[in-house]
Amino acid sequence: MMKCPGTENRANEISEISRSLKALAKEFDCPVVALSQLNRELERRPNKRPINADLRDSGALEQDADLILFVYRDEVNNADTEHKGIAELILGKHRNGSLGTVRTAFIPQHTRFENLSASTWQGARA
Repeated sequence: MMKCPGTENRANEISEISRSLKALAKEFDCPVVALSQLNRELERRPNKRPINADLRDSGALEQDADLILFVYRDEVNNADTEHKGIAELILGKHRNGSLGTVRTAFIPQHTRFENLSASTWQGARA
Protein backbone atom coordinates (compact mmCIF):
# COMPACT_ATOMS: atom_id res chain seq x y z
CA MET A 1 0.00 0.00 0.00
CA MET A 2 1.32 3.43 -0.91
CA LYS A 3 1.38 6.33 1.55
CA CYS A 4 2.31 9.99 1.26
CA PRO A 5 3.83 11.83 4.19
CA GLY A 6 2.22 15.11 5.20
CA THR A 7 -1.28 14.47 3.87
CA GLU A 8 -4.21 15.20 6.16
CA ASN A 9 -6.71 12.63 4.98
CA ARG A 10 -6.95 9.54 2.82
CA ALA A 11 -8.63 11.33 -0.12
CA ASN A 12 -5.78 13.85 -0.30
CA GLU A 13 -3.26 11.04 0.02
CA ILE A 14 -4.87 9.10 -2.86
CA SER A 15 -4.97 12.28 -4.97
CA GLU A 16 -1.25 12.85 -4.44
CA ILE A 17 -0.41 9.23 -5.25
CA SER A 18 -2.58 9.36 -8.37
CA ARG A 19 -0.89 12.54 -9.63
CA SER A 20 2.55 11.06 -8.90
CA LEU A 21 1.77 7.87 -10.82
CA LYS A 22 0.49 9.92 -13.78
CA ALA A 23 3.70 12.00 -13.75
CA LEU A 24 5.79 8.82 -13.57
CA ALA A 25 4.00 7.37 -16.59
CA LYS A 26 4.59 10.55 -18.59
CA GLU A 27 8.23 10.89 -17.53
CA PHE A 28 9.15 7.34 -18.54
CA ASP A 29 6.60 7.05 -21.38
CA CYS A 30 5.30 3.77 -20.01
CA PRO A 31 2.03 2.40 -18.69
CA VAL A 32 1.52 2.30 -14.94
CA VAL A 33 -1.01 -0.15 -13.53
CA ALA A 34 -2.57 0.79 -10.19
CA LEU A 35 -5.15 -1.25 -8.31
CA SER A 36 -7.87 0.35 -6.23
CA GLN A 37 -10.50 -0.85 -3.83
CA LEU A 38 -14.13 -0.08 -4.52
CA ASN A 39 -16.40 1.66 -2.04
CA ARG A 40 -19.45 -0.08 -0.61
CA GLU A 41 -22.06 1.81 -2.66
CA LEU A 42 -22.31 -0.92 -5.27
CA GLU A 43 -23.39 -3.40 -2.58
CA ARG A 44 -26.54 -1.31 -2.11
CA ARG A 45 -27.47 -1.33 -5.80
CA PRO A 46 -29.43 -4.10 -7.54
CA ASN A 47 -26.93 -4.06 -10.43
CA LYS A 48 -23.57 -4.93 -8.86
CA ARG A 49 -21.49 -4.07 -11.93
CA PRO A 50 -18.95 -1.45 -10.84
CA ILE A 51 -18.86 2.04 -12.30
CA ASN A 52 -16.18 4.74 -12.10
CA ALA A 53 -17.88 6.46 -9.14
CA ASP A 54 -17.32 3.26 -7.12
CA LEU A 55 -13.56 3.87 -6.93
CA ARG A 56 -12.77 4.29 -3.25
CA ASP A 57 -11.60 7.47 -1.49
CA SER A 58 -11.02 9.88 -4.35
CA GLY A 59 -12.30 11.24 -7.64
CA ALA A 60 -8.67 11.91 -8.53
CA LEU A 61 -8.23 8.30 -9.64
CA GLU A 62 -11.05 8.67 -12.14
CA GLN A 63 -9.75 12.06 -13.28
CA ASP A 64 -6.09 11.07 -13.70
CA ALA A 65 -6.54 7.62 -15.23
CA ASP A 66 -6.32 7.14 -18.98
CA LEU A 67 -8.06 3.79 -18.65
CA ILE A 68 -10.24 2.24 -15.95
CA LEU A 69 -10.97 -1.46 -16.15
CA PHE A 70 -13.27 -3.43 -13.84
CA VAL A 71 -13.68 -7.20 -13.59
CA TYR A 72 -17.22 -8.41 -12.85
CA ARG A 73 -18.33 -12.00 -12.28
CA ASP A 74 -22.09 -12.41 -11.86
CA GLU A 75 -21.70 -15.72 -10.02
CA VAL A 76 -20.03 -13.88 -7.11
CA ASN A 77 -23.22 -11.88 -6.46
CA ASN A 78 -25.85 -14.20 -7.90
CA ALA A 79 -25.51 -17.90 -7.07
CA ASP A 80 -28.34 -18.78 -9.47
CA THR A 81 -26.81 -17.09 -12.51
CA GLU A 82 -26.68 -18.97 -15.77
CA HIS A 83 -23.39 -17.20 -16.53
CA LYS A 84 -21.09 -19.28 -14.30
CA GLY A 85 -17.50 -19.23 -15.50
CA ILE A 86 -18.02 -15.94 -17.36
CA ALA A 87 -16.21 -12.72 -16.45
CA GLU A 88 -17.03 -9.29 -17.80
CA LEU A 89 -14.15 -6.89 -18.37
CA ILE A 90 -15.82 -3.49 -18.15
CA LEU A 91 -13.97 -0.57 -19.70
CA GLY A 92 -15.24 2.31 -17.54
CA LYS A 93 -12.89 4.93 -18.97
CA HIS A 94 -10.73 5.06 -22.07
CA ARG A 95 -9.33 8.51 -22.67
CA ASN A 96 -8.48 7.80 -26.32
CA GLY A 97 -11.08 5.22 -27.25
CA SER A 98 -14.50 3.78 -26.76
CA LEU A 99 -16.09 2.20 -23.70
CA GLY A 100 -17.63 -1.23 -23.52
CA THR A 101 -17.70 -4.68 -22.00
CA VAL A 102 -15.89 -7.82 -23.12
CA ARG A 103 -17.05 -11.21 -21.90
CA THR A 104 -14.40 -13.84 -21.28
CA ALA A 105 -14.22 -17.31 -19.82
CA PHE A 106 -12.84 -17.31 -16.28
CA ILE A 107 -10.94 -20.36 -15.04
CA PRO A 108 -10.92 -19.93 -11.23
CA GLN A 109 -8.51 -22.81 -10.50
CA HIS A 110 -5.81 -20.90 -12.38
CA THR A 111 -7.14 -17.33 -12.00
CA ARG A 112 -7.08 -17.18 -15.77
CA PHE A 113 -9.16 -15.46 -18.44
CA GLU A 114 -9.64 -17.04 -21.87
CA ASN A 115 -11.57 -16.29 -25.03
CA LEU A 116 -15.08 -17.66 -24.95
CA SER A 117 -15.83 -20.52 -27.30
CA ALA A 118 -18.57 -19.85 -29.85
CA SER A 119 -21.10 -21.97 -27.94
CA THR A 120 -20.27 -20.33 -24.60
CA TRP A 121 -20.45 -16.88 -26.20
CA GLN A 122 -24.00 -17.46 -27.40
CA GLY A 123 -25.06 -18.41 -23.87
CA ALA A 124 -23.30 -15.38 -22.39
CA ARG A 125 -25.28 -12.97 -24.57
CA ALA A 126 -28.63 -13.91 -23.07
